[in-house]
Amino acid sequence: MIRLIATDVDGTLVKDSSREVYEEYIDGIKRLTDMGIYFAVASGRQYGSIRRMFDRAERELIYIAENGAHIIMNGKTVSMTKMDRGYVEEIMTDLRGYYKEGCHVVASTSKGCLIESKDKDFIHLISEEYRNDVRLTEDILGEKEDIIKLAIYRKGGIRSIGEAVLIPKWKERVKTCMAGEEWVDFMDFSVDKGNALMTVQKKLGIGREETMAFGDNNNDMGLILAAGESYAVENAVMELKEKAKHICRSYEEKGVYQVLKSLWEK
Repeated sequence: MIRLIATDVDGTLVKDSSREVYEEYIDGIKRLTDMGIYFAVASGRQYGSIRRMFDRAERELIYIAENGAHIIMNGKTVSMTKMDRGYVEEIMTDLRGYYKEGCHVVASTSKGCLIESKDKDFIHLISEEYRNDVRLTEDILGEKEDIIKLAIYRKGGIRSIGEAVLIPKWKERVKTCMAGEEWVDFMDFSVDKGNALMTVQKKLGIGREETMAFGDNNNDMGLILAAGESYAVENAVMELKEKAKHICRSYEEKGVYQVLKSLWEK
């Protein structure tokens, strides 16, 4: 019997950088939580962004934000993992070298995110499309707040830089992964959606075999492996499809919803 459902958002439920999830899905969450099933949103996005996406459910959901660096249950932070300051400074220096290639950096903190870009379209994307809590700064490294995730973005795709250069360069020192086609994320080595899901399972007394999870990208691998009933959407990367127990339809065909619907139609 499934007692806990965890799902990625971008590329799994909706198109990358969408503001909202579709209404049927919100109704589905209400049905499932009313049945006593816990529901977790597990995303590379920050807490404020995903909370706003799911506010319409009017239910107390579990949020696994920043790829697992920030876990919120019952509206309270139960875990937050900061990056080593030395690594933050080294990575920021490296990432700034890609600004000339149309890239931008977001630094996540427990209070929102810091952006030093002056590009209006990028600022609009983060503040209005992702609906993050944003603070503009001249120098991310000049701020004294703890950083829990760094992310570099390039419109249209960054996989060529991420997989060929950034991930190989930093993977021995920090957790780094593709988070969609346009993002590369950097976090403490211990950060993983799967580790976060296992933390939630332990707190709730729920086993792997009672957990269902959905994902589409490399940063969802841990999430998929921590669930007994795991699904990769049809548009997922091949590595995830090979590890998932099942394949469901793409986000364009509302594949996750179709699977969840079967739970209340039994």
